[in-house]
Amino acid sequence: MSQSSSKTGNKVNVPEARGAMDKFKYEVANEIGVPLKQGYNGDLTSAQNGYVGGYMVKKMIEAQEKLMADKESGR
Repeated sequence: MSQSSSKTGNKVNVPEARGAMDKFKYEVANEIGVPLKQGYNGDLTSAQNGYVGGYMVKKMIEAQEKLMADKESGR
């Protein structure tokens, strides 16, 4: 495993963002009712984990679209 990967193999392209991404992951899990906790989460189903990841992507896309729309409109 490379140094840029975590124990799970997930790569963060901007290492300085790792803390913010972890915080975001737990916020999303809480928002959608998935009992994600620090450390071992082997008791969660792959569907629960996938839902967290998918919802994170959805929220990041929405945020980027808003930034693009604001830039386009000159805000």
